[in-house]
Amino acid sequence: MRLEWIEDILAVMETGSLARAADRRLLTQSAFTRRIRMIEDSIGAELFDRSHKPIKVLPAVRALEPDLREAAARLVKLRSGLRDASNTTGSTTVFACQHAITATVSPRIVAALTETPGASVRVRSGNHDECLLMILSGEVDFALMYESHTFPTEIPHAFERVTLDQEWLIPVCTPGLRETAEGPVIPIISYPAEVFLGQFFALNVAPRMPAGVSVISKAETALTLAVYRYALNGTGIAWLPQSLVQAAIRRGDLCRLDDVLPSGEMNLLMLWLSEPRRPHKEKIRQYLLTLLYPRAQTGHMLPLAPPEEA
Repeated sequence: MRLEWIEDILAVMETGSLARAADRRLLTQSAFTRRIRMIEDSIGAELFDRSHKPIKVLPAVRALEPDLREAAARLVKLRSGLRDASNTTGSTTVFACQHAITATVSPRIVAALTETPGASVRVRSGNHDECLLMILSGEVDFALMYESHTFPTEIPHAFERVTLDQEWLIPVCTPGLRETAEGPVIPIISYPAEVFLGQFFALNVAPRMPAGVSVISKAETALTLAVYRYALNGTGIAWLPQSLVQAAIRRGDLCRLDDVLPSGEMNLLMLWLSEPRRPHKEKIRQYLLTLLYPRAQTGHMLPLAPPEEA
């Protein structure tokens, strides 16, 4: 049983509705509802009575509230103890990335952080909502995420953020498919509507498609690296982060189509919890910003120093 699952269940118990619980957990209601379904599927039992509006916790589950609170407290204490023990034996930085960023940006971050003798890094990967939850639960020190340049993400006050760089989502395909880009129907590899890149495509790319051109989805997946592989296999036209495909473009395996099809600009963000303050972690963030992203602006940073062993 994961700590964040227990905290999700307790949030519904305490607030009395999925909408208010989602607000407390700093998630959209749809994302929180999906998490509740996932928890029930993983446990193999329903926890809520959905015949009522708002839904109610089943009486048998409500009876377990003291046990859930005790388990959550033990897990929080255990996690804190393990992190403290890790910090006394070495300098381990844990950060999360959206899936595409894991393959493109994170290698530079890892290389910079591991220059110091004794330092180590753990990288977690997830979607937009999962990255936020990993910060909230204390599983990671910071997260790297995309946001729409046109429609910036509303980041809750619990987080601090800095824009590191800009990234372009560009259309690409194998050379043999280039002529299909002019339509009238173009085969594409699509993202599900509920994931970030699916929403980004719907808001920033689809409305600017050339007049008279329609799309047909040949394959759909939420995994950006899978979209990349499908594009290399010639499955269809894909919209992918430029940093992910630039090597394939140089090799001639893929060709850019942003001369005939729309692309979209995204921001690359670093996010972390406003509290509690951990001076050592703030030094590490500042070190990364100064070394890799000197144009990034943020506050609450300590004087520059390379990361040291804790």
